Order: sequence, then structure tokens, then C-alpha cells
Amino acid sequence: MNVSKKTRTLGFFVAVVAVSVASNLITGFVTQKQSNNVVFSGQQIPAVYTNNMRAAAMQNDFTVAAELSVHAVVHVKTKTPVRVQQFGFQNDPFFEYFFGRPQQRQQGEMPMQEGSGSGVIISNDGYIVTNNHVIDKSKEIEVTLNDKRTYQGKLVGADPNTDIALIKIEAGNLPVIMFGNSDSLKVGEWVLAVGNPFNLTSTVTAGIVSAKARNINILNAAMKIESFIQTDAAVNPGNSGGALVNTRGELVGINTAIASQTGSYAGYAFAVPVSIVQKVVSDIRQFGVVQRAILGVRMGDITDKIAKDKNLKTMEGAYVDEVVENSAAEKAGLKKEDIIIKVNDFNVKSATQLQEQIGRFSPGDKIKVTVLRNNKTLTFDVELKNRQGNTSVVSSNANTDILGAEFKVADPKIRSQLQLEYGVEVKSVTKGKFQQAGIKAGFIIVKINNQAIRSIDDIEAALDAAMNTSDQFKVFNVAGIYPNGKITYYAINLAD
Repeated sequence: MNVSKKTRTLGFFVAVVAVSVASNLITGFVTQKQSNNVVFSGQQIPAVYTNNMRAAAMQNDFTVAAELSVHAVVHVKTKTPVRVQQFGFQNDPFFEYFFGRPQQRQQGEMPMQEGSGSGVIISNDGYIVTNNHVIDKSKEIEVTLNDKRTYQGKLVGADPNTDIALIKIEAGNLPVIMFGNSDSLKVGEWVLAVGNPFNLTSTVTAGIVSAKARNINILNAAMKIESFIQTDAAVNPGNSGGALVNTRGELVGINTAIASQTGSYAGYAFAVPVSIVQKVVSDIRQFGVVQRAILGVRMGDITDKIAKDKNLKTMEGAYVDEVVENSAAEKAGLKKEDIIIKVNDFNVKSATQLQEQIGRFSPGDKIKVTVLRNNKTLTFDVELKNRQGNTSVVSSNANTDILGAEFKVADPKIRSQLQLEYGVEVKSVTKGKFQQAGIKAGFIIVKINNQAIRSIDDIEAALDAAMNTSDQFKVFNVAGIYPNGKITYYAINLAD
């Protein structure tokens, strides 16, 4: 079995490894929201959640927590087509620039790569959360329960920005893990990691929370949200998508990556907090795509140099480098060099924490943002916006006004014929930039500004990045292919 790993340098030659045994595609509950808490269908509180269980948690007895969680963690197996290139473009430098270096055409049936990871049942009617990198680009998803029953999984939707995906199996009366509160986790608190490392099913390990709000730069998405829970519970390839639970057996995170020199466990693992997971899977089921709120600031952490240069009296908070024009932040009155220290009642200590907090909200939500300006405390009422600068719901078949086009993820059969790993199809074209450039319906977008386009979300992120650049010419270079095999490149000036 091939092992696929995402890596990034962390510290001295330490790699961050996405903890699935391989990777593989994309897109699509009705939930109720009460005070920003998501209530999932089928999440009835089991009778086992009693005072006795909570007493066991206080005594660091992990047996009840393990029993509560192990039956709700599943084994996810995938099959993904091995990348093969087509049409004999080996000598086309433009093709290589936009699509990568071609491989030799292979004859016969397309080979498949098998991969595996974990998932967590979050509703008793078959909804399962896992990592996007576990199922990304897969053609087949097989889900095996702890009692060895096996089902075919269907992808409901995925969010590369958080590395979270939602899949569904046709089954009922399934065991679930109750959602906990990742905000209340404390450094030094015991947690359990439950998953299927190296295809060893139903494995439970224990450790403590080593740190919170870690940004380890592992995600490649344009609008990534990284605010991981760091733990020293043993996590290995195959644990991706599995559960991180507290000693009460409540889900507090989805295990996603490890820091390692070898690709195996070396002391540190990272999980997406359940506060982010709830928002993502709720939006995917209800809308087909995440309704991502945008504050409209470019920010970073406060360094010692910044603190000295600006005569700051704090090292905590998110330092605002720039306020985006016409953004929610600008409209509310935030300014460059403000230090954001609080969102509603949550104290913000870093840019990563601010990113995590904003990621919980939807366009149109109204929040209070507290800042330090010239060492004075000010509070602003902010109405968050979406990428298009309004508060409308973004659909999975987004219609971006300025482009004048409607999109859909390219059909797997067409992608297979063209031997493309990914792509988004132009479903229709009306008056707008695409029509002016000559782009026609059926065109499959593969890259924009040399960034891979795997989902509609990627197009919107690329458009947002291009529109918010300070360059005079807001360049939108679109590369793709028509169903007849014609490769075409379009250069669009969004500033016209």
C-alpha cells in the first residue's frame, strides 16, 4: 500500500505529516443553531453520561471515555485513480507550466491507489466527519464500523480550508460521540486519540493537551484556518479523521497531523478543534458549502520589535497590518495598527485565535470586536461579510457576479476522459468578465493565478485574493481545458 503524506518543515528538520495512510474529492445536515452551538440530529445524550462517568473522569479513569468513543470511530478506506497524463503534451511548455509535467500515457484500466484513515460518527443516521485529505479525489469510499459491518460511503462535502469533510452511509441507530467544548480544554488536560493507525482498528491512546491554537502551516488552501489542538497522545498514519476526546468521552477535536522526522509518531500530534468542525459540517449539510465569514483585515502576531516600535504595553492580541477596503472591519471603524484583543467575550491572544473565532461565524452575523488603539480600549460592532462583500448565502453552485458565470465541480467521468486530477466546470456564462474574455460553458478550470482549482470555494478565494490586491491591474489568469481537449489560457483584468 502506498503511503501519501503532506509535509511541511516544522522546527529543525521536523515534518508535519497528515496522518492518513493515503489521500483522496470534494463538495456538499439539517442542523439547528442555538447561541452559536450546533445541535445535530441523532445526538441524544446516552444514559451512560452520568455522575459516575464524570467522577471517573475526575479520577483519570479512561475506561468509560474509551468505551463511549471507540464504537463511534470508523475505518475509512479509499480508492483513488493514479495520476496519468493525456493527449501527448510532453513537449508543450505551457501545458507543463499550468498543469505540471506530464507522465507517459498508460494503457488499459486506470490504476488505483488504496488509502485509509478514520472517521467519527456524529449522528445516528449515518453522518461521519473525517479529514478532507483522507477522501480527497477518491472514487470509492468504504466505511467499516467497529462491529465490522461495512458500507459504501458517499461524500456530502468537504472544506480544504479546514481539512474537514462530511460523508454519509445508509445506516441507522448508530453509536455517536457527543460534542464537547474545545474552548474549555486546558493545557495539561488528559485526552484520548481514537482511530485506526496502520490499519490497526479501534486503537485508543492517551496523552495531554500540549498547546492550543497552533498554526503549523500544513494546509494549502487559499483561506486556510489553522488553530490546532496539540497533544502528545500517540497518533500515526491512519489516525487522520479520528476522534480526540476528553476524559468524559466527548469529542473535542479531529486528529489531522503529526510532527515527525520519520513519518511516524514522534511526540506531537495536531487536531482540528470541534468548535471549527461543528461550523463546517453544519454548513456543508445545510448549504453544500461553508458560509465563511470575512472580517477584512490582514493581521499577524505582535513581535518584540513591533511592541518596541509602537510602544505597546502588551504582547497579546492580533496586530492589524492592513484593513481591506470596503470590508466589514473598515465599515465598523477598525484601523491599521489596531490590536484586536477580544471577539465578543473571548480574549484573543494571537492571530491564529482570531482566525479561529471568526471562522465560527457566518456572513451577516454581528459581533463585538475589542481593540487596543494607542493603548486605549475601544469596542466596535461588526457585521461580518462573505467573500463577495455582502451577507448573502453562498450556494454550492455559486454565481459570482463580476465573472458572470455559474460553476460546478467537473464530472468525474469527464475528468477521467481528460485524465485530470481536479477541475471546476463553467456551467453557464452570462454578462461579465468571462463572457468578455471569450470563456464558454463547458470549459474546465484547472488553475487560476497558478493555484490549483479543486472546488468552487477555490474560485471564490482566488477572486477574493485578486480583488483585494493593491496592484493596479488585478490579474486573473485562468488556465483550463475544453472537453474536446483544447487547452486554453485567459488573462483577465478585473480592474477594467
